[in-house]
Amino acid sequence: MLNERLLAGAARGDAVAVRDALRAGADVEARDGQRRTALLLASAADHVEVAEALVAAGANPDAPDFRRDTPWLVTGVTGSVAMLRALLPAGPDLTARNRYGGVSLIPACERGHVDYVREVLKTGIEVDHVNDLGWTGLLEAVILGDGGAPYQEIVRLLVAAGADVNLADRDGVTPLGHAVAKSQNEVAGLLRAAGAR
Repeated sequence: MLNERLLAGAARGDAVAVRDALRAGADVEARDGQRRTALLLASAADHVEVAEALVAAGANPDAPDFRRDTPWLVTGVTGSVAMLRALLPAGPDLTARNRYGGVSLIPACERGHVDYVREVLKTGIEVDHVNDLGWTGLLEAVILGDGGAPYQEIVRLLVAAGADVNLADRDGVTPLGHAVAKSQNEVAGLLRAAGAR
């Protein structure tokens, strides 16, 4: 019952209920039917105060659910800088991979989460990590992005962080090749200025 109270409180963002459940003896690593911990529930819903309480209680930022999502990996999907900062004190594994083989940087690049990309690059996360599709964050920003202002800024950030602008996908197509094919002229210009071929 205590564990259920903890999980329910985390899911709805009730930090008081979470702290009360922990004080009463709830297991900080308790899981629901989908193997989600309280910290994963809080991370997915961007309940930062709850996450901070759970981290202070020793919650694991790398505990996977049935889909291999973890609290840390979910931050790349939501793009929450506040949650990223809440989880960093717990020492998340920056090399952890989601079910697509990507680190948290990659879904953030795909979704156009500029502020998150800027922040996560400060952690030393691998900028040229290649996921199971054969794509880096840069490739995802071009292939799955629309070339608009957020994606242009992500390309700038990745280039500044040392991304290999000529690292091609499995078919040998470079980020520049994809940008040209998708008529992303501004992105193509940024890549050419960075030495892309």
